[in-house]
Amino acid sequence: MLEPATLEAPSQMQTHESKPKWPEAGAADIDILPNGLAFFSVGLKYPGFNSFTPDKPGGILMMDLNDDNPRALELRISRGFNLASFNPSGISTFIDSDDTVYLFVVNRPEFKNAVEIFKFQEDDNSLLHLKTIKHELLPSVNDVIAVGPAHFYATNDHYFSDTFLKYLETYLNLHWTNVVYYSPNEVKVVAEGFDSANGINISPDKKYIYVADTMAHEIHVLEKHPNMNLTQLKVLKLDTLVDNLSIDPSSGDILVGCHPNGQKLFIYDPNNPPSSEVLRIQNILSEKPAVTTVYANNGSVLQGSSVASVYDKKLLVGTLYHRALYCEL
Repeated sequence: MLEPATLEAPSQMQTHESKPKWPEAGAADIDILPNGLAFFSVGLKYPGFNSFTPDKPGGILMMDLNDDNPRALELRISRGFNLASFNPSGISTFIDSDDTVYLFVVNRPEFKNAVEIFKFQEDDNSLLHLKTIKHELLPSVNDVIAVGPAHFYATNDHYFSDTFLKYLETYLNLHWTNVVYYSPNEVKVVAEGFDSANGINISPDKKYIYVADTMAHEIHVLEKHPNMNLTQLKVLKLDTLVDNLSIDPSSGDILVGCHPNGQKLFIYDPNNPPSSEVLRIQNILSEKPAVTTVYANNGSVLQGSSVASVYDKKLLVGTLYHRALYCEL
């Protein structure tokens, strides 16, 4: 386990400006390309959650983890995209056979719902907006995992899109949330019955889909079939609220951003902030997967961890609304 004292000094993500451009705006999700370019979704506003930047729209930052002193810079988004209402949540990258990099972003403008597809243009560090996807089977998308240039699995963290009905759904504990497969030719529910489906990712061999069920404290392992349907194989119970999932490319281990005391996320007290926790799950398909704590903090350094991603012994930990942590393992 890494204690905070063994980490590099926590650093807020910065652009090339002399002062932080995104002070404590969160980094709800992180995805890292095989070449070490890391993407961050920042500035998420969500009903019931604290925000240190309530009047600032969200954005996408990028950091090159190959740099000796990596700094995050904001990616410019092409004209015509509504930046003022940009409210990014889960993200996922896909590299096509021609090396084109697509970035999928869950967008919740004005607490509505869409999945945005961008093309990453590395020559000028920009995102070209390609498509906005809305569908009746995607009423409350939380996270996505891209499996093609316009194909993805998505988790719905609620069955309803209406805010009041969402609260009622949670109160009644209906277990109506699900996973949806989307392609230009077909959209279908492929797994259901979750309490609150949240983070989603795919195994390195592309055979299994992993889904975090936050309120149930569970990670579900589902087998992916050629027709893109999913069959549940097993459920791993944990003693914490699980959020976004990342895969360690060197080992296939699952890294989980967790909330040890979820109530503090909704009832924010600066004198008693929410804690952070990162778990590593090894050999999840075995009878006894190994679960270890990679990072833990009581909120004095990092509040409300939502995701952790690793690249070449470098760990990034993001949060819902606080800051991001960069450290070397």
